[in-house]
Amino acid sequence: MHDPSLTSKQRAHLRALAHSLKPVLQVGNDGVSDAFLRSLEEAFRTRELLKVRVLGSAPENARTTADMIMARMPEVATVMTIGHTVALYRPFPENPEIALPR
Repeated sequence: MHDPSLTSKQRAHLRALAHSLKPVLQVGNDGVSDAFLRSLEEAFRTRELLKVRVLGSAPENARTTADMIMARMPEVATVMTIGHTVALYRPFPENPEIALPR
């Protein structure tokens, strides 16, 4: 498994790529539930970088939600949290598509 810690240059590169993405999942009343994590796992099968929207009804704010996701899925790195949106990154185990700067 790759180390999820990113350099500031890598994080900036991923932030730029994430900018144009639309959120693919939402965190609502149930917070970071098992069902949400299954959906997230499913989403990560087809993409390495994705955005999650944290709704106002969610029990935690975006930053805390991102921390909870990383606690349950240690291979996932938080690229950024802005407002109610969290960008997450997990490289494909085989043949990552996103080339990170060194």
